[in-house]
Amino acid sequence: MTMLFHAHSGLRYLVLLAGLIALVWFLVGALRGKPFVRPAPAVLATLTGLVDLQSLLGLILYFGGRTPPGIAGHLALMLSAVVVLHLASVMRRRRPQPGGFGLPLAGVALALALIVLGILSIGRGLV
Repeated sequence: MTMLFHAHSGLRYLVLLAGLIALVWFLVGALRGKPFVRPAPAVLATLTGLVDLQSLLGLILYFGGRTPPGIAGHLALMLSAVVVLHLASVMRRRRPQPGGFGLPLAGVALALALIVLGILSIGRGLV
């Protein structure tokens, strides 16, 4: 379990990096009025996949007995971030046309805020 904990703990940096890249990419796309076309969907999918992996590792740790103080808030915030990212992705795909960057930008911004709050809720630092 210790190795899994270190993987979960270290993966947060990759999640935060991918989130910041997506946030900046989508903000620039929104400001330029570009359609949400390649490679932007891959950026969103990469972030969503990393957050999914991080959540899976976290759930394995939780059900494996690792329950530090503040874990309930951490779980609620992180699972909310997963839901937000998946909703943004699904809603974007269901549009008849590619659409803009507004919805993905809002989804990534909200998910990143939830992730940061989730990290802080268990007393961990962002760096």
